[in-house]
Amino acid sequence: MSLVGFHAQNHPQQQTSGQMLPSLADLGSRVDRVDDRAIRDADWEPLHARFRFTIDAAASAHNAKLPRYWTLEDDSLSQSWKHERVWCNPPYSNISPWVDKAWTEWGKRLCPDLIVMLLPANRTEQLWWQNAVEPLLREQRGDFHCEFLAGRMRFDRPGAVIGPKGDRPPFGCCLLIWGSP
Repeated sequence: MSLVGFHAQNHPQQQTSGQMLPSLADLGSRVDRVDDRAIRDADWEPLHARFRFTIDAAASAHNAKLPRYWTLEDDSLSQSWKHERVWCNPPYSNISPWVDKAWTEWGKRLCPDLIVMLLPANRTEQLWWQNAVEPLLREQRGDFHCEFLAGRMRFDRPGAVIGPKGDRPPFGCCLLIWGSP
């Protein structure tokens, strides 16, 4: 097998400008086709029963899992997460600001109850994981841990044509959890 003529490229969910975006609204529709994913009810219901969330921090009107939710226009990254039990399935094209926001809220104890973030489990080489997740997992802090989920989760996407193998991303998922159930 020859690699002559091969041109490597990132998956669409990994393509960003490389610069921190000032707000969630700046993402616009550029990545909507890969970022607008809803966890299916069969996966959601056990998580909600376990954690009893009060707000969906990264939703849209058609994929919100809770009566209270923040949309792209609400800009969850500038909202206070104080006194919430936060569910967050952030845009996978720009994960770093979401993890940073969770640490900021948790570090100030503004969000004393719980933050649970659903993330792709194949990004452990990226700087946001290496700087904001891995060192703290190694410390084995009691209030922060990661759970790797079995299999590949299916997602619902608006207008998606689902093939015979379903709509599974090419990666498994994990939960970053600040707090305890």
